[in-house]
Amino acid sequence: MKYHFLDQYRDAESFIHRLDPRSKFLAMLALVSAIVLTPRDGWLAYGLFLVFTLTLLFLSRVPPFYMLKRSLAVLPFVFMVAVFLPFCSAGTEVRGANIGGWHIGVTREGLILAAGIFCKVWLAVLPVILVTATTNINDLLKGLEKLKMPAIMVMLMSFMYRYLFVISDEAERLSLARNSRSFGGGMRLHARTLGYVAGALFLRSYERGEQIYGAMLSRGFDGHGRSLNQLSMRLADVFYLATIMVVVLMIALSPLLLRNLNA
Repeated sequence: MKYHFLDQYRDAESFIHRLDPRSKFLAMLALVSAIVLTPRDGWLAYGLFLVFTLTLLFLSRVPPFYMLKRSLAVLPFVFMVAVFLPFCSAGTEVRGANIGGWHIGVTREGLILAAGIFCKVWLAVLPVILVTATTNINDLLKGLEKLKMPAIMVMLMSFMYRYLFVISDEAERLSLARNSRSFGGGMRLHARTLGYVAGALFLRSYERGEQIYGAMLSRGFDGHGRSLNQLSMRLADVFYLATIMVVVLMIALSPLLLRNLNA
């Protein structure tokens, strides 16, 4: 079982690792919010956010290839939405063609909008990966609970993370059993077999969930997680959070300052 998925570099030693999970989460929230609120053509701000995030990555000592691999996983989902924007957005047409009596054109405003969405999503994912990679998941959930996040949401995230590996192993066993009994067949047969596997996985997950819930109740589960580590906000955490806030504010205001200088 791969019990390390999100926080596999949590045992590394760096300044970022020693910070309180609450300060890291609040700093991440500020950074992601600033990236999302950046104008779609704020290329200068995008570049500065990238440089700042890479600086934090260097301080955390998380391998860059790991960050790149994790961050690129979300781009196909963004592509399915952004690919239509250049054709649907009104504006100055850059390239067009008549196909079957229909005129299809790509606009400059649509290309800018699609590129801005790609930049925002990719840059916003990087701080999230950085926090989850450098923080013990139990400490992070405990920090979220201390920040007054609803207990039901914290528990759902805890169970989702904990039993994701159990369901993944169960799916691998079912897939191995299917492959060992498969002797060819067409697409229709494979699709039907895949449906059987999905149904069996759902039933086994539901049954195991009922068993786990009963075991938790018998052991006095009260809806709150437990962690051996005691969280405490130190001066370094306050300094880190304040620095992130100041830098994020300066980067967010950089397009306005540049515009005023050019004027």
